[in-house]
Amino acid sequence: MQTRRNLSMLSDFYEFTMAYGYFESGMKDTIAVFDAFYRKNPDGGGFSIFSGLDDIIDYVENIHFDEEDIEYFRKNTKFSEEFLTYLKNFKFTGDIWAFPEGSAMFPSEPIVTVRAPIIEAQILETYLLLSLNYGSLVATKTNRIVRAAKGRTVMEFGARRAQGPDASVKGARSAFIAGAPITSNTLSSQMYAYPAGGTMAHSWVQSFDSEYESFLAYAKLYPDNCILLIDTYDVLKQGLPNAMKVFKEVLDPLGISGGVRIDSGDIAYLSKECRKILDENGYKDAKIVASNSLDEYKIESLLQQGAEIDSFGIGERLITAKSDPVFGGVYKLVQVEDEKGKLAKIKVSENVEKITTPGLKEVYRLYDKKTGKAEADYITLKEEKVDETKPLVIFDPHFTWKMKRMENYEIRKMQIPIFANGKKVYESPKIEEINEYCKSEVKSLWDEVKRFDQPHNYYVDLSHDLWNLKQNLIMKAMSK
Repeated sequence: MQTRRNLSMLSDFYEFTMAYGYFESGMKDTIAVFDAFYRKNPDGGGFSIFSGLDDIIDYVENIHFDEEDIEYFRKNTKFSEEFLTYLKNFKFTGDIWAFPEGSAMFPSEPIVTVRAPIIEAQILETYLLLSLNYGSLVATKTNRIVRAAKGRTVMEFGARRAQGPDASVKGARSAFIAGAPITSNTLSSQMYAYPAGGTMAHSWVQSFDSEYESFLAYAKLYPDNCILLIDTYDVLKQGLPNAMKVFKEVLDPLGISGGVRIDSGDIAYLSKECRKILDENGYKDAKIVASNSLDEYKIESLLQQGAEIDSFGIGERLITAKSDPVFGGVYKLVQVEDEKGKLAKIKVSENVEKITTPGLKEVYRLYDKKTGKAEADYITLKEEKVDETKPLVIFDPHFTWKMKRMENYEIRKMQIPIFANGKKVYESPKIEEINEYCKSEVKSLWDEVKRFDQPHNYYVDLSHDLWNLKQNLIMKAMSK
């Protein structure tokens, strides 16, 4: 996985059939604008976290079709030799804008916008959505788990339960961005330069003649990271007493504190009993780690029961986002540009949420200057200007009588340039910087938006000009 792979063919086949159609129809020089966005937050949440931009950038920078790819098309399609020559010389020449990775984001707003010759823009669709959807799914789930843990460390332990090696590595990266600072995945740690963690499995304990001997051997090898797995046989009767015996013999003379991990049983009860016994025996600094199919709901329940847990190891329910495992990002045409000028495009549906918002747009986040909190996102046409020195009236695009007058506010453009005329103009931050940015994004949201149960609806509003354009195009489409 550390050797660069040519993933240009990782695409839905219809992207190429459409590309050939554009080519044969004389449209290859037509400029198209596509928006990537999503329609609802996973798990009924109030917001999501954007991840996957780094993969999108890498894909766009390196997209090309080699001789093997061209030969595949020659043997398996009726594409003309002229089109195959076009693919052989293919490179991205357009513009891309995107939210910074780690951004809080909301349904129906353009997260990534591509403006390029229509064939180029079309061919990017599959990989762009693949990266946005999976990265954002894991980042969003991780952030929910991190918030449920209320300051306790969350470690990503999902490698063995992920849907394949790419998912395990990329998912671990997205988890780090969203607040899980340690991974069990050694390859992800190596590739992205952040800490790997883990101590022992039950097999380690079972492989020795006794649990005590397994703990003793481990403590001598790793005194500075001595977290002992105490549920192989019996947590309170054997595991914890053996752990404390090893603490006394090996760690106490070194002035080091150890810890224990519980991976089964009634974790709330067992953690409280372990904490009581550890404290009574002078091990108040000993840490208690919990694992075993945990997620934000189980963590919330454990803490409500008074569980004494210092950190959590989260595997399958994080890396697969098990409770809501599909992030529904889509990629829709919103404008074409040719010799006739710029023409906004719309998709109309009987499902209101599937009606797209036309045109090349700008996304602004509006902050209250007094609180520093984000109040709403405001989408305009690209050419519109927002004067933050003047009051701004925003309105719900579906229930237009719901209005809010914004005063004493400041604005931030959410999309930033990533590619211009085919050249990357964006310097990707270090993963630690993305993590810090993600923390600041979540902090800027009201607690009501961050509730797990029936969160407050964060408004994504349209400008008057954009709303009018959308309504006019809907009426025009319906009259045909």
